[in-house]
Amino acid sequence: MTNKYLIPFMLLPFFVVPTAQAQIDLIAIGQISATYEDMATKTATPLENGVAGNILGGVGSGFAYAGGNTFLALPDRGPNATAYNPVVDNTTSYIPRFQTLSLSLAANPSYDSFLPGSMPYILSPFLTKTTLLSSKTKLAYGVNGAPQLNSKEKFYFSCRSDNFDATKPSTNPQNGRLDPEGIRVSNDGKSVFITDEYGPYVYQFDRNSGKRLKTFTLPAYYAAIKPAAEEAIEIPNNTVGRISNKGMEALAITPNGSTLVGMMQQNLAQDTKKYLRIITIDIATGLTHEYAYKLTDGSSVSDILAINDHEFLVDERDGAGLGDGTPAKVKKLYKINLTGATDIRGVAALTTANLSGITLVQKTEFLNVVAVLNANGITAANVPAKLEGVAFGPDIVIKGLNKHTLFIVNDNDFLPSVNGVNNPNQFFVFAVDESDLFGYAPQKIRNEGNDDDGRGHSKDD
Repeated sequence: MTNKYLIPFMLLPFFVVPTAQAQIDLIAIGQISATYEDMATKTATPLENGVAGNILGGVGSGFAYAGGNTFLALPDRGPNATAYNPVVDNTTSYIPRFQTLSLSLAANPSYDSFLPGSMPYILSPFLTKTTLLSSKTKLAYGVNGAPQLNSKEKFYFSCRSDNFDATKPSTNPQNGRLDPEGIRVSNDGKSVFITDEYGPYVYQFDRNSGKRLKTFTLPAYYAAIKPAAEEAIEIPNNTVGRISNKGMEALAITPNGSTLVGMMQQNLAQDTKKYLRIITIDIATGLTHEYAYKLTDGSSVSDILAINDHEFLVDERDGAGLGDGTPAKVKKLYKINLTGATDIRGVAALTTANLSGITLVQKTEFLNVVAVLNANGITAANVPAKLEGVAFGPDIVIKGLNKHTLFIVNDNDFLPSVNGVNNPNQFFVFAVDESDLFGYAPQKIRNEGNDDDGRGHSKDD
């Protein structure tokens, strides 16, 4: 590893109650250039579209805290924004992976509160490891879709949309395709939980080796019965299940480490538009519960983050901003409470008729990200379109007061620039007063046995 990986900062019934959040401040911005490559050097061969197979991009599709200054960043299904083959929705043989990052905060000695864009803290991102995701059992691939790195005991997942068994529903766990979107770390620090849009699935992987350990089965009505490689074919042929490329986007884990909380990006095909499902999964037993959430002003949900065992932050957003070519309008975090919401487990369709008898998840606006970034000199056109990864970090003390850090990260779609504008991987750090997160219980993660010592490692094999 060279020092190019060290990049210092330059960088009940449904209701909504707006809040001012005077105690939530932007304190640091960091970035990693989208022209860099990650540490899985054996995957560096150009993909079908000519892009390097280990380009360091999309790191904010999913984002998780792993203790200390360590975070895990999850790219989604690789560099498919470069068109080359619509039959596979321009997806490539990119091998899904997660990146281990060290993100340290330090007081900025040059901070000037009167200078627009000046931040009180410096954020230094440092890439320490790249971990590829694989299965110890054979996976279903399309024609010539099996990764060349496969061995007799290791079968890598792939982002190619045709790597699946067309005779089975989309939730077949042996499908080779994987579109990872949400990530969280187990309390013992030894494994990670990852959601997928192709299934949707929730998988558990060994954190060091990247091998799949467990599949959590979702209800049958989440599956597309007739999966296809092309969205244009799959969408009209399925009236039930997740909408193509709008599957299980978000994931939280409760502070005690016992329960996963997943959330769909948009409604299921059979559900009323704007009504999204939240599903809780008991990690030990697999028992699930479901709740209904209604979008406010965003078009989709990208992440969910636990405050405690019943309250969460939900990242609701539009698709506008840097990367889309239009000014960003909606990037908001809502504070939600599952207590009192109707458990809709077993309700296969959320229709106008049955919604009238369902108590939705309560929600209040917590943070208007666009407004805060605008106030700090970032125009709406330069607010990343896909602010998708959300995680708490270590607490810090500011002027004698303890503050919780909140990280929000973008998915840059693996595009180093958009229409001539630099489009890096960006990290926005907020300081949250304890009074704004009453009841917050941090997840306590042990890191014994994990190779996150900052020296740099690749998990190619």
